[in-house]
Amino acid sequence: MQDLINTLKALSDETRLRIMNILLERECCVCEVMQALDISQTRASRNLGILQKAGFLKTKREGPWIVYSVDRETNNQYVSSLTQLFQNSSVSSDVLKKDRQNLKHAQRIGPGCKTKAIDA
Repeated sequence: MQDLINTLKALSDETRLRIMNILLERECCVCEVMQALDISQTRASRNLGILQKAGFLKTKREGPWIVYSVDRETNNQYVSSLTQLFQNSSVSSDVLKKDRQNLKHAQRIGPGCKTKAIDA
């Protein structure tokens, strides 16, 4: 039961839903998330950390960047089901559309964006 509660809590924030929205489009580093959502590095990192800790995201290093992507091979049945539900849903809003549009122009801007997500 606690796994389900923790999983749902991870998605109970608008910023984290917006992050999931763009990461379902493509993998991103922190600076790309910042640009797409127009948020601070601290806010992006904190929310990426929460999603990663809950099992929604995985990371890999690409040169100086830490790149986040949706973990589609997770063993957590709740995370897997909710990710699939979110991906297949017709949930759309002006904010989510704008984030996806902004993502098209987001770039990895330099070593400053490689900051690892903090545990929250």
